[in-house]
Amino acid sequence: MRFFSSRTRLSRAVVATCGVSALLAVSATADSGAAAIEPRPPGSVTSGDGAVITVTTAKVGAPGNPSVGVVPFTDAVYRSCADAPATSSDCLMVGGVGYPYEIGQLEVTVEQWVAFLNTVDPEGRNRHDLYIETESSSGWPKYGQVNFSADADNGSHYSVGYPEWADKPYGFANFLDAARFVNSLYNGRLISKQVSDNGRFSYVTYRVRLSERTERGMYDLARPDATRAHDSGFVVPSQNEWIKAAYYDPSGGGTYSYWKYPTNPGVFGDGAATAPNPTVLNPTTGDVTNAATQPLASYHANDQPAPSWCPGQVQPDTCSTVNPIGLDPITYADLYEGSLGTVGQARTTSPWGTLDQGGNAVEWTDTITAPPSGRDFGRVWRRLHGGISNAPAFQMWPSAVGLQPQDNVFYSHIYPWLGIRIGVIGDLAPGKP
Repeated sequence: MRFFSSRTRLSRAVVATCGVSALLAVSATADSGAAAIEPRPPGSVTSGDGAVITVTTAKVGAPGNPSVGVVPFTDAVYRSCADAPATSSDCLMVGGVGYPYEIGQLEVTVEQWVAFLNTVDPEGRNRHDLYIETESSSGWPKYGQVNFSADADNGSHYSVGYPEWADKPYGFANFLDAARFVNSLYNGRLISKQVSDNGRFSYVTYRVRLSERTERGMYDLARPDATRAHDSGFVVPSQNEWIKAAYYDPSGGGTYSYWKYPTNPGVFGDGAATAPNPTVLNPTTGDVTNAATQPLASYHANDQPAPSWCPGQVQPDTCSTVNPIGLDPITYADLYEGSLGTVGQARTTSPWGTLDQGGNAVEWTDTITAPPSGRDFGRVWRRLHGGISNAPAFQMWPSAVGLQPQDNVFYSHIYPWLGIRIGVIGDLAPGKP
């Protein structure tokens, strides 16, 4: 997949591999429904036989909710695909889930990912290609999240690139990385589980000692087309689970009970007129500085700079010019504007209390889909959702049903906005070995 000259084309490539359809203008009305919430901490990390991480999920109820019809990348939703234009042969029904489940309140952070790396690769051998030099602070000063030291003690080869990256979303994941992270959780020991309520939202906080075992668990990675192997445990959310958590309003807000953005109902058919406000990031820490301006999401609004920052330990001109791809400074600045902001600080919730499902990092689902060309060439394609800090508002629509090969090595090297959000199915009990 080649680079494009437009600043939005690189970000579109993940979710529009086979092209973007023209916007379909359909009028709709919606009530304002965004809510601001203080995010829970992304998760403390301790060492031992395996790192202990804390993850918080939002409970998603209303089992058996209706699906909604979407035509990829168009500004509309339909009660069914029978209502879509006759020319829309690619309409999909999405968002319906027949069971209660949970989904991560936040994206997996760099701190959590480093804890995972040191647990599953204590000797630093990188047998499963979980690390590439592109991710390092020296290899890519603006986006380098994780450093590797060959001389470190076992269990300490990986470290957060700069302290400011610890609470940012991990951004270099392919699906196999996400599945291995989930398998480590699934095979780990659930130390504690705490349920709490915050207004109309219900959350579950888990403390889990991670396992070294990554190749089997919820997903058997000996199978390229691995699907869920168990009815209960940690998962990578499916497309429908992800969309329901981001857009389905059980109180009936939006259009056919679906919001246009994971932050607010919006108005289908109005382009970006009712999009959330874009975040503004502290230029040296990546913290959100305009959280009072609700609703809010980290994306690239029209005619405004993308939210961006450079670690304070790095000279700004280094961030704006040094890159592992060998791009000239002008092209590099055009294609790589947006940065990942601190998780949860935008503070605007989805209808179920999640944060950052709109913007920041695009996130993997475990849903397998046909390739855009109709020929897979031996590769497995999966859906992604959420938009990124470098992309315009349309990538936050429910119709932004993106797809990529699950093991796209090229994108792992050049696309620093590929994130992970976990899910939970069934009822997990502390003490699971």
